[in-house]
Parts: sequence; structure tokens; C-alpha cells
Amino acid sequence: MNRRRRKKLAERLVGAARFGDGKGVDRLLGTGADPAAADAEGTTPLYAACVQGEAGTARRLLEAGAPPDAESAGLGAEGTPLCAAACWGHVETVRVLLAHGADPDLREDHGTGMTPLEWAAAGPHPRTIAVLREAGAH
Repeated sequence: MNRRRRKKLAERLVGAARFGDGKGVDRLLGTGADPAAADAEGTTPLYAACVQGEAGTARRLLEAGAPPDAESAGLGAEGTPLCAAACWGHVETVRVLLAHGADPDLREDHGTGMTPLEWAAAGPHPRTIAVLREAGAH
């Protein structure tokens, strides 16, 4: 697959993930879209799904090989998927990420930023805090 096609697929996959379009995500993955590829701005499909609380879409992407701790770099979309889900109190999405190996203590911004637990506490999102603590977050 050529570079232009990969780029187009990445853009479409991020869009489908952002809007919880499960069928679109499945179709794009089936045509060869890389679940780990970021769009032109640096946003990963998994991050886009997680910030919107799209737990089912996040699960699809993780099962297709999206790395659970990959940081997104797009403007307004910086950070890890778990930090994004925790920030907005998306409990089910947090559970999906943890079940697929996301690190509950990983600081975003390449280790210099906040942890998912710190984001959940800033919310405040007590149910999300409880789920993260059950997973061993400090």
C-alpha cells in the first residue's frame, strides 16, 4: 500500500473512531488501515475513541493491534488514551483500556505530565478513580 493511501486510511480511521462508527472502523481495518497510525495532526484512532468515551470502538482498535499506551500528539489531543478517558470520566472506556494492558500509572507527555488517576481526580470522577485504584494506580 502506498504512503498516500495509508495516510488517507489513517485520517478516515481517526474520524470513524471519534464518532463511534463501529461499522466504519471495522470496514477500514478490513481494508488495511493501521490501528496504530496517527492522522496528519498526530491524533491516534484510539485516543480519538477514548476522549469521546467510545468503549466499543476502543475495544475494536485494541483487538486490531492499537497499542494501549501510545501517545497522541494532535493539537488538543495530546496524551495517552487512558489519560483522555480518565479526564472525562469514561469509566467503561477506562476498563477496556486496563483490560488490554494500559498502564494505570503512566504519565503522559512522555513521562512528564499527569497520570490517569490525577486526571480523574481533577474531574472529579470518583467512579473512574475507584476503577484506576482497583487496577493498582498510585
